[in-house]
Amino acid sequence: MSTLLETDICILGGGIAGLWLNARLRQQGYSTLLLESATLGGGQSIKSQGIIHGGTKYALHGKLTTAAEAIAAMPGRWRDCLEGNGEIDLTPVRLLSPYHYLWSPGGLVSNMAGFFASKALRGRVDAVKGSSLPPVFQSAQFKGKVYRLAELVLDVPSVIQRLSELADDSLIAADSIRIERDPNDHIACVHTGDISIKAQRYVLTGGEGNQALQAAWGIEQPAMQRRPLQMVLVKGPELPGLYAHCLGSSPKPRLTVTTHPTADGQWCWYLGGELAEQGVDSSAKALIQQAQRELAELLPWVDLRQCQWATLKVNRAEPAQSGLVRPDSAYVQGVHNALVCWPTKLALSPHLSDLVLEQLKADQITPTRPQPEHHQARPAAAIPIWDTCF
Repeated sequence: MSTLLETDICILGGGIAGLWLNARLRQQGYSTLLLESATLGGGQSIKSQGIIHGGTKYALHGKLTTAAEAIAAMPGRWRDCLEGNGEIDLTPVRLLSPYHYLWSPGGLVSNMAGFFASKALRGRVDAVKGSSLPPVFQSAQFKGKVYRLAELVLDVPSVIQRLSELADDSLIAADSIRIERDPNDHIACVHTGDISIKAQRYVLTGGEGNQALQAAWGIEQPAMQRRPLQMVLVKGPELPGLYAHCLGSSPKPRLTVTTHPTADGQWCWYLGGELAEQGVDSSAKALIQQAQRELAELLPWVDLRQCQWATLKVNRAEPAQSGLVRPDSAYVQGVHNALVCWPTKLALSPHLSDLVLEQLKADQITPTRPQPEHHQARPAAAIPIWDTCF
């Protein structure tokens, strides 16, 4: 016999975007239920490098773009939350680095240096040298330039943990999610196990899983695209902290490095950038060898001989764009009595929640129901990838 739960908003998908939205909605007085059929943050979220971008990496061709402007406010909003002054209390979240950096192994071209010093990027980019350099760049062998970006790097597992705490009793571990639709193609009900959920609005925040949810609902639009990566992981007991983009010859970072603590007390470099984009079709062995050559050229003073190496394939799931280009901002599309969403970037999760709240207001969807009581199990949090890949 099925148990019916009624709520204002039912969220399908428990990555950081869905969890952030859940927290915002609950603050606004909405009753919510969030269903997750795997682990919290187990898709794109746990595979993120944790960088709260401010758009600087989208301006490496020497001018600001729509993408750079759309994301510019995000570091400030996340910092406010970390300090307890923002829309969500993230004070327990672990900050890995208060800044992200950009480095050039041989000096920036003059017009790029001038652009970074321009009014357009004032407050976002600062040149650093001498004792202000991150320790990894204080080697006598380093001859390049370093810029400090007004961005931060977070420990993603602790973000997931904190947002799950804020969710309180709204989380439900779903063995599967079945969508029932009415004759008008609206979502009539969502079923999992022996419970059924009716809501004023349903919000799909399943990342790559949105495609399966839409198929279960019987709709094809909005369409989704996947932009794949193959990341490289390097683990060792004495890796120096490094949170930086390496500037190459193209408008994209040649290499993006973040450093993460592992469960066995070591550290892991997580390598993205062009290395990860161009290495999608490489074998793991070939991509690791390429990464080893890159690091030997860029950071020859760092001893990596005792390190372990692994790769990880990641699909960036986003609303479909012509030519598979990257969307400029978070995406929310109303479809009947549901909203289909993709945050595009981890950093844009607050922006996605803004868009959802704006749409609910436009649709005159207001809090009307108390938080439903239930005795369903909560989904577990995802295990960090640097503890599963080696």
